[in-house]
Amino acid sequence: MPYSLVFNFVPETLIPPDYATGRHLNALFITAVNAVDPELATTLHDQKTTKAFTSSPLQKLPPSRRDSPPQVPAILKAQYQHPIAAQTPCWWRVSLLDDQLFGRLSQLWLNLNPRQPWHLGAANLHITSILGTPQSTQPWANAYSYQELYETASDSNRRLNFQLATPVAFRQQKYDTSLPTPESVFRSLHNSWKRYSGIELTGFSTDNIFPCYFDIRTDILDFEFRKKGKSGKFIGAVGRIDFRILGDVEPATIKALNTLSNYALYCGVGRKTSMGMGMTLAVSSRRS
Repeated sequence: MPYSLVFNFVPETLIPPDYATGRHLNALFITAVNAVDPELATTLHDQKTTKAFTSSPLQKLPPSRRDSPPQVPAILKAQYQHPIAAQTPCWWRVSLLDDQLFGRLSQLWLNLNPRQPWHLGAANLHITSILGTPQSTQPWANAYSYQELYETASDSNRRLNFQLATPVAFRQQKYDTSLPTPESVFRSLHNSWKRYSGIELTGFSTDNIFPCYFDIRTDILDFEFRKKGKSGKFIGAVGRIDFRILGDVEPATIKALNTLSNYALYCGVGRKTSMGMGMTLAVSSRRS
C-alpha cells in the first residue's frame, strides 16, 4: 500500500537555504528511520537506482486569509535563495512505495513527540502533525492500496492530465532530458508499478498516447553533489501537461494508463524522486 505522508512542522531557528532542498530532507528521513530501524535505514540509503520512497523539498505554507485557508501552489518551491525564518509554518512530503515500509516505521509514527525536535542541519524542527488522508487544502496527503488504485481506475477516460510540481527529468542512455514525452512519463510510472505493486497491467502500452496540451518550462536545480570536487546541476520541466489516448484502444489499456496516472502522486516521475524531483499530480481537466 503506497502512502503519501505530509509532515507539518515549525522550525525553532532559521533554516539555511541549502538545507531546505530535497537532498537534505532525504537525509533527515533516513536519520529518522535509523532511530527506529537501523537495518531499514541502511537498506534505503544503499538503494542506488530505484528508491522505495520519495521525499519533497521543504515547503513554506502560504499565509492564510481570514475567509480561506492556505492553498498549496501548483508548482512547488524546489530551492531557496534566502533562509527560512524561525516559526515559519512549513511542510514536507514523504511517500512510501513498498508495502512493508509503513508497518516497519510504526514506532516512528506512534512515538512522535511534538516536544522532541528533529534536526535539519543546525535547525530544530517541531513536527505538529502528520497527514495521511486527503485534505481539501493539501493534495499531497493520501493512502490507497495498489489493488484499489487498479480497481477504481477508469477503463474509458481518455484524457490524462498531470501537474509537474517539481522539476522532472529522465535518463536517456548517458544523458538527461527534461522533455516529458508520453513514452518517458508512462514508462517511468510503469517501472515503479512493476517493482512495488505486485499487480500486472496486462494492457499497458504507450502506442496511442499523445500530448494534447502543455504549459511547461524548465527549471535548474543545484543538488551540491560533489564528485571529484564538482557540484551537480539538474534541469527539469515544471508545469501542466495533458495527454490524450487516441484511436481504437482496448479498455484494458485505458485502465492501465489511468491506474498509472493516479499512481503518479505516490511514486513521482523521472529521476531523483527521493531528492525532491519529479513530484507529479494527476489533475482533472477543465478542457473538453
